[in-house]
Amino acid sequence: MNHAIWAIVPAAGIGKRMQSNIPKQYLSLNGRPVLEHTVNALLQNEHITGLIIALQQDDAYWPDIKIRSQKPVLRTEGGKERADSVLNALTALVKCEQFGDADWVMVHDAVRPCLTQDDIDKLASEVDDENGGLLALPVRDTMKRQNKNNTVAQTIDRDKLWHALTPQYFPALRLKKALQDAQMNKLTITDESSAMELAGYSPKLVQGQEDNIKITRPDDLRLASLYLQAQSRANRD
Repeated sequence: MNHAIWAIVPAAGIGKRMQSNIPKQYLSLNGRPVLEHTVNALLQNEHITGLIIALQQDDAYWPDIKIRSQKPVLRTEGGKERADSVLNALTALVKCEQFGDADWVMVHDAVRPCLTQDDIDKLASEVDDENGGLLALPVRDTMKRQNKNNTVAQTIDRDKLWHALTPQYFPALRLKKALQDAQMNKLTITDESSAMELAGYSPKLVQGQEDNIKITRPDDLRLASLYLQAQSRANRD
C-alpha cells in the first residue's frame, strides 16, 4: 500500500428517532459514549493514519470523549446533511500538511461502534483500484415494496441485493470531486458510494460482519452492548 488512509467520521447528526435529549452518538454504551467506541475502533487499526471528525459548531459533548491513541485527530464543522459533513472534512483534510494527494479515506458512521479490526483490514486489503469500495451485507430476507396504504405493491428479487454498511473506502481527491459534482448538479447522495457511482465509478462490495450495526433506535443500543461484550471476550481469549 503506497498511500495513507484517513478516517472520516460525520458526527453532526441529531438522531430524532432515538427519542433522546442528546445526540445519539453521545448516548451511553457500556459506560462510554457511542462515538468514543467508534473513534477508538478506527484509530486502533494499523492501517489508519489519523482521523477527522465533522461536528456541530456548538457541540458541547466532544471534549468529554477519551481518545486512546496518539494519532492525529482533527475537527471540522459539520453540515446540514451527511454529504455536507463529509465534504467539509475532505476539504479540511486536503489542506492539512500531513495529507498526500494519493491518500485514501475511510468514511464511517459515528453510530456504528461495533466495527471490528478484521473488517477494516479486509476492506483495506480487498479494495485496491480507483473505484474504491465499501463494506456490505447480502440481503437475506424477502424484500417487499409498499403501496401508500402500507400494503404490498411488489415482491423484490433479493438476488444480488446488498445492504450498504460503512466504512466506505475511496481515494480522497476522487471522492471530494464526486461529492462536489453531485451537489452542483443537485443529485441525490445517500452515501459516499452513491456519489462515486454518479461519477461513473463501480465501487467494490466487500462482505462485512453482521455485528457492524447502525444505532438508530433504542433497541439497537442493547444489541450493540451485547456485540461489544462478545468482541471483548473474544479478544481476551
